Amino acid sequence: MSHYAQLVVELTILALAIFLGVEVISKVPTLLHTPLMSGTNAIHGIVIVGAILIAGTAHGGVVAWLGFVAMILASANVVGGFVVTDRMLEMFKRREPPKKTDGDDKPKGSK
Repeated sequence: MSHYAQLVVELTILALAIFLGVEVISKVPTLLHTPLMSGTNAIHGIVIVGAILIAGTAHGGVVAWLGFVAMILASANVVGGFVVTDRMLEMFKRREPPKKTDGDDKPKGSK
């Protein structure tokens, strides 16, 4: 198989994966979206490991830089996912009710 034919096959697979991903994500109910996103954060760690392996074994400058960029973007994705998960979990914590005051902006019982 020539390089051109291999490139066409790989681009076709990429396009089909994009369409399939959009279809799957659009069918996820809103209630499940955030828990599913937080569950996939650990899987994104595999992307970081793969980017480290690519960058570490690269012999050319372009491949090493692409591996480095992939490592940075994957790390940002993982950190952002955990930030979103943390914010989601904060919504489920109980809030303390506000303390009642006597009208002079001091909590009851304070001097």
